[in-house]
Amino acid sequence: MPDDVSSANRTRRRVAPSAQPSPRSKALGVRALQKGQQTKLAIIEAALGLSSQIGLEGLSIGVLAEVTQMSKSGVFAHFGSREELQISVIREYFHRFEQEVFYPALQAPRGLPRLRALFDNWMKRVTVELQSGCIFISGAVEFDDRAGPVRDALAHSVQTWLQALDRAVVQARDCGHLRADVDPHQVGFEIHGLILALHYEARFLKTPGSIERANRGFNNILARFGAAPPPNTP
Repeated sequence: MPDDVSSANRTRRRVAPSAQPSPRSKALGVRALQKGQQTKLAIIEAALGLSSQIGLEGLSIGVLAEVTQMSKSGVFAHFGSREELQISVIREYFHRFEQEVFYPALQAPRGLPRLRALFDNWMKRVTVELQSGCIFISGAVEFDDRAGPVRDALAHSVQTWLQALDRAVVQARDCGHLRADVDPHQVGFEIHGLILALHYEARFLKTPGSIERANRGFNNILARFGAAPPPNTP
């Protein structure tokens, strides 16, 4: 019995070194992974462009394969399903929204300066979306009454952003820039309403001056909910 164990151990010692991947195979694996990630990002980029034109519901493995000049099986291998493709597009869209709107605003001081920065950054993004369309708005129309992971991903993204907006309002209130009795949800609701109205007026109806009206509306909201200036002291 001891001889059998000793023989087995010697066999494992001989086999073990060859089971480890060589540095060259490791490097090839890393390059293959990087190439796969780059390909997936390229597909998502194409999907973002398409979804702004034909909506999330219009996305399909076949359409993307044609646009990216890949095989259907090649596109499918990166996502596994049309649903996962749609969710990946939503996640990337929200990631870019955060990078352009939310994170730059954090550089502004807390309170009204940060709330203004959030709105200003949002407006800058909207001016681009007026030409390309907004996935959150078109997606809400497509999936508002359809339960499932795609709707959940859309709703989660929008709710996450609105919660961040509400926090900025709370901070402005706590800093004394807004009235102490202000309802943060009401302020956020009205600001969000401005953006939705702007999309409808400017993109759909082509109403001139819509951007200026949205900016005036934001200033009116701040004026209504703003804290009263301190009384003059002798």
